[in-house]
Order: sequence, then structure tokens, then C-alpha cells
Amino acid sequence: MASDSPGQLRRDVGLIGAVMLGLGSIVGTGVFVSIGIGAGVTGPAVVLAIAAAALVATANGLSSAQLAASHPVSGGAYEYGYRYLTPLLGFTAGWVFLLAKSASAATAALGFSGYLLDLAGIHNDGARIATALASIAILTAVILGGIRRSNRTNTVIVSITLGALGLFVLLGIPSARAGTPANFIPFLVPAAGETSLHAFLHATALMFVAYTGYGRVATLGEEVHDPQRTIPRAIVATLVVTMLLYITVGFVAVASVGSTHFAELTVTTAAPLEAIAQTFGVPGLGLLLAVGAITAMLGVLLNLILGLSRVLLAMGRRGDMPRAVAHIDPRSATPTIAVIVMAVVIGILALAGNVKTTWSFSAFTVLVYYAINNLAALRLPPDQRRFPRWIAWAGLFACAFLAFWVEPAIWLAGLAAIGVGWLLRVAMRRWVAGRA
Repeated sequence: MASDSPGQLRRDVGLIGAVMLGLGSIVGTGVFVSIGIGAGVTGPAVVLAIAAAALVATANGLSSAQLAASHPVSGGAYEYGYRYLTPLLGFTAGWVFLLAKSASAATAALGFSGYLLDLAGIHNDGARIATALASIAILTAVILGGIRRSNRTNTVIVSITLGALGLFVLLGIPSARAGTPANFIPFLVPAAGETSLHAFLHATALMFVAYTGYGRVATLGEEVHDPQRTIPRAIVATLVVTMLLYITVGFVAVASVGSTHFAELTVTTAAPLEAIAQTFGVPGLGLLLAVGAITAMLGVLLNLILGLSRVLLAMGRRGDMPRAVAHIDPRSATPTIAVIVMAVVIGILALAGNVKTTWSFSAFTVLVYYAINNLAALRLPPDQRRFPRWIAWAGLFACAFLAFWVEPAIWLAGLAAIGVGWLLRVAMRRWVAGRA
């Protein structure tokens, strides 16, 4: 496929841009919300859960890197499932990605509006939803302008977010020292109704989701320069930066106020890290964290619309979705219909105004997605394999194992949603065959 020809996606993203897209996809709800959720599940051991989730993410990231290098097209594990496994597994990967990330995008839009309006002193559900819809519309317009414009916007957003989080860690060190080791004793504090091991594995599964934005680099495989070299390097660099950031932020937050208070802040306030930063006694730091959270949510939303539209594009090409979504505008080299469709879906989900269960649901569905990804990596021909097979086996086992440590109601709902997707695929295939 000639990536620069009219009507095709163009390779406009280099290594730095790919890393920034990966960071923009990861550094958002994961660091500003999910660490506090994990603290409520397993106590101070959330810091260890962050590290354990990082190991799982590394195995998955290396599998994604070698798959994307050998098959650099839009669609991620959806395409890898088709190429190396079976059409049904490929479809399943694409379907669970659309399910998980559409809800996550709506959550990011609502998170952005919540942070922004909280900063402005406005507490109104109608205004919150309207602001979320406005953010979806504005970022959709940016994305419709092409990947180059999207990449530049994302770089500005991510730079502000990283700067705010870096200052949180540096300026929080004195407070963290004062709270260590008292705030880490006892280390394992399981939530009610869970054993210590169950709580730790539950928190690890939740924290794994906080790393999974690196897959967005693979999803944009057709738009990256020299993908065989750029994608693996970008994924590894993205994971290393994110691991260091999450572990240091989690440590400073827990050491400063304790895991119990951290978890309470996650429930009672829209901006737990901002509330913790205000205890450091540094003027303006809380405001800077609020701005960082706002830009982080925008970055996640932008990258999710990008990734979702590319998976929908790939599914349209194969007939698993209406073929109209595979149309690419020749001027902007953007799948315009796919972008607009996903923006509308995200907007509809945002109208609910409250998506409390989406993080756990995303945990299950994303773990299924990456289990398929690792299974595909095991089928790579020897001459296209960059890493030992045990890495893919480790990723597959970890994903399959962790998926069922979320609440039973969540994984049962996830399995039901996968079944609905299979029925829709049968109906879509019959409809397409009837029109042929």
C-alpha cells in the first residue's frame, strides 16, 4: 500500500511524535484517578501494584511492538487477529476495543469538564455535560484536519501535563519524607470482602489499564515513519517514561497523605492529586495540578478518538462494519466518516453524565484485547520475531489471569457484550452478502 497516495493514510509521525502520542494516550485518567482507586482496593501496596502492572504492560508492549513492526497497518490487534489467528478472534479484539475505549473517551470528556468547571467554581450537571460535548466537538475538528495537526496539538497538551506532574513529584518530596514509613504501615490493606492477595491482584488489573495507551502507537501503524524501527522504539520509550511517572506519583501521594485519605479524596473530589498538592504548602501548585489534569483529559480524549477511528476504519475495510466508515478524505488523509461516527458515539455516552463502572469494565475488555494481541504474537514467523516467545506467553498468561480478578458482575457483563458483538458480526455479514 502506498501510504502517500491520494485517498490513503499518510506517514506523518516520527519517533518523538509517536512517543508523545503514546504518552498522551496514557497520562490521563490513569495517573489522576486510577492510582487513588487502587489505593482504596489494596492500600499502600498500590505502589507495588503499579510496578506489577508495569511488568505486564512491558510484556504486552513488546508483543505489540513486534506485531506492529511486521504488519504496520491501522487497526492494532484487530488486524493482527485476522492475520495470525482467526477472523472471529480478530473481530473480538476490534469489538472489545471499541467497547472499552468509547466508554473511556466519554469518561475523559466528562473528567475534563469536571476539572474545568470545578476550577471555575461551577457545579452544574447540565454545564458539565455541555462542556464535555463541546470538548468532543473541538477535538474532532482538530483530528479532521489531519494527523500532523493532531500530533502538534497533542505535543502541547502532553508537555503541560508532564510539567505539572513533574513538579508534583519534586515539590512533594519533603511531605513524602515526613510520611515515610508511617503511611506505608500496614502495607497491604484490602478492601472489605477481599483477601490481601485478591485485593492486590484486583488493583494490579486496574492499574494495567492505566498503561494501555501505548497500543495507540500500533493502532496508528499506517501513519508512522519507518514503522519497523519507529514503533518498537516509541512503545518502549513510552512505557519507560510512564512507569517512572506512575511509580513516583503514587509513592509521593501515598507517603504524603496515606492510602486511606488518598482513596477518600478520589471518591469525594474530582481532583485528588490537586487536593494532595495543596497540603504541600507551595502556592499555586494545586492550580497547576488542576491545569495539568485538564490537559491530561484532553490528551486522552484526542488520542482515543484517533485510535477508535482507526480501528473502525480497519473494521469497515473488512466488512465487519459498514464500508462507508473506511472512506479516507484525499486532502487530509483522514478517515472522516469513522472519526465523526466515533465522536457521535462518545458524545452519546457522555450524555449519561456519570460512567462510574467504566474503569473496571475497561480493565476486563482491555485485558481480553491484549490477550488476543499476545496470542497473535506467538504466531509470528521466526524471521519476523524480535523478542523471545516467553515474553508473549507471559503477557498472555498475565492478561488471562488478571481479567477475572475484577468484580464478577463486570466480567460477566464483558462476556455478554462480546457475545452481542458476535451476533452483530453475523448480522452484518449477512447484510453485506445480501447487498452483494
